[in-house]
Amino acid sequence: MSLTTAAAGRQVGYSTQQVRDLERLRVIPAADRGENGYRRYRPRHIVALRAYRALAAAIGPVPARRIMPAVLEEPMDAAAERIDDLHAEISRSRGRIREALRGLDAVLADRTDVFDERDVMSIGELADALGVRTSALRHWEKEGLIAPDRSAAARARRYGARAISEARIVAALRAGGYPIPPIARLLGQLRTDGMTEDARRLLEERLSDLTRRSVALLEASGHLHKLLSGLHPRA
Repeated sequence: MSLTTAAAGRQVGYSTQQVRDLERLRVIPAADRGENGYRRYRPRHIVALRAYRALAAAIGPVPARRIMPAVLEEPMDAAAERIDDLHAEISRSRGRIREALRGLDAVLADRTDVFDERDVMSIGELADALGVRTSALRHWEKEGLIAPDRSAAARARRYGARAISEARIVAALRAGGYPIPPIARLLGQLRTDGMTEDARRLLEERLSDLTRRSVALLEASGHLHKLLSGLHPRA
């Protein structure tokens, strides 16, 4: 069975140009050419198109376009590892959001900014704990999102309980794609008004989105399994 570009697009809900663009980007295998020079798509192309469409719904079109050529061209074990990493990243993101929700409570509890000296973190320790670069923490400080101890007695930045909690909130929201201005407004509300519905709503919406992505990724995994099985029939 062979399909024209338009017919292949209709199978998955894409336009003719979208199918051509995805082939050009190596998201789907190169099409065969008929004697007249027109593209001819086979069942494997439809499987790849459906796998991409499902993956884009789960992680976004840009990351999906980066991953699909590797899935098509890499050995089975490398392709499977990439898919495993997608599930793992969603799990890590979910953990960061839950940490941030706990951090909201810690921010409120730490009204006096008194903390146990043993809990103080250096900039490197906090960056490692959050999985971010130290330059990100410096940038957040410059934007007024977090405030480490920079007193004359402190030779280097020191992060107490409140700064650590607020940094967790910032890291979680930044990982969720939120820009700095709304995060700054949210933290300002927390500092002046305490726990706000806006703070929890943003984080809980992010958790809901991660659940949606996780379920969508399960659907995409089924299409990717079919694609990989066709590419590596003996694996």
